[in-house]
Amino acid sequence: MDYLKYLRSELSHYPWLETAIALIILILFAALANFIAKRIIVRGIRHLITKFKSPNQSIFAQHSVTQRFANIVPAIVIMNGITTIPHLPEKFISFVQMGAQAFIFLTLALTVSEALNIFNLIYQRNPKSRNKPIKGYLQLVKLILFVVCGLMILGTFLKKDVFTLLAGFGAMAAVLMLVFQNTILSLVASVQIASYDMVRIGDWIEMPSLNADGDVIDMSLHTVTVQNFDKTFTTIPTNKLVTDTFRNWRGMSESGCRRIKRSLFLDQSSVHFMSDQEQQKLKDFLLLDQYLDAKKSEIEEFNNHLSNQSQYNQRRLTNLGTFRAYVEFYLRQHQGIAQNQTILVRQMQPTSEGLPLEIYAFTNTIAWASYEAIQSDIFDHLIAIIPEFGLRIYQAPSGHDFQVLSTEQTDKA
Repeated sequence: MDYLKYLRSELSHYPWLETAIALIILILFAALANFIAKRIIVRGIRHLITKFKSPNQSIFAQHSVTQRFANIVPAIVIMNGITTIPHLPEKFISFVQMGAQAFIFLTLALTVSEALNIFNLIYQRNPKSRNKPIKGYLQLVKLILFVVCGLMILGTFLKKDVFTLLAGFGAMAAVLMLVFQNTILSLVASVQIASYDMVRIGDWIEMPSLNADGDVIDMSLHTVTVQNFDKTFTTIPTNKLVTDTFRNWRGMSESGCRRIKRSLFLDQSSVHFMSDQEQQKLKDFLLLDQYLDAKKSEIEEFNNHLSNQSQYNQRRLTNLGTFRAYVEFYLRQHQGIAQNQTILVRQMQPTSEGLPLEIYAFTNTIAWASYEAIQSDIFDHLIAIIPEFGLRIYQAPSGHDFQVLSTEQTDKA
């Protein structure tokens, strides 16, 4: 003790040295407090968490709230210990205390933000989170949190109360509305999307105006991220989902079936009445045997009432009508077609490119590859069998057609 008194008396002759030694001791105490907080207390808490078996242990391991919170320990030591340092100006002490206090406010805000991240990750593991994502709302809470933190830091350096600052900012409400315009619009859009269940994570949406066509993989306050089928990403402003038009394929996914809506373009000059020989030939088709017999009886009964009319006014079977019946029978026998959904084969308005014969049906699967395989299998068969009905597929003349025509004319010459 005598030695310490002697040392202190000697140091009193050198104020700058006494101040430097005191600062070094304070820094060492702050470092020691930081070491105890992070290396002992935080590790102890982590080790304690591992003792409890929980499916969310991996999340707690990656995001440590306690480690962020432990950063306030050295700041508290410095804020309280700076007053014990001799020969320091009052303004310097006040500035260091304000800096340490501002650091504590920022650390607390970051700690709460990290806790919200953990809460969001745990919530996303719940299957219901696909229908009701909360990431946008948590981002709004973070935004408010950091605005309040900024005001508290500003109030610390200006030595004013937070409520006094808020009253001063009241005059700047219009400016703040302009600055946070996108945030406000996104918040309103997020509420509308969640209320009307317009979009969920995992939905396939199509938005041609923004070149988006793929699955929704993330929904935040300001943006919705879509992974397109070509593995690119499209970022859509949240409010665009309310103001612009987009298509959501969720209904198709939930129904378990997917629509086929495609046309065969027939050469109209190939449509004609069928002769008895053609009808007899088509009776060999298992699907048309009963149809032709029933249709023949119907036509004969109808024509009996028109016995005095010209044969041109009487009803007769056409190859196009028979083909339509065949296509419908074929679809009703196909294993890939959902029989409980609409099955329709219809003629559309004739065009210069031929007579469209549209097939409207639904596959019993929504898997992309299976859907395309079923659709292609149906049209492969129809295109191959159409000549059996005396019909032709319309196709614009190609170079090969002109070459064949030129060769025929040369042979005739």
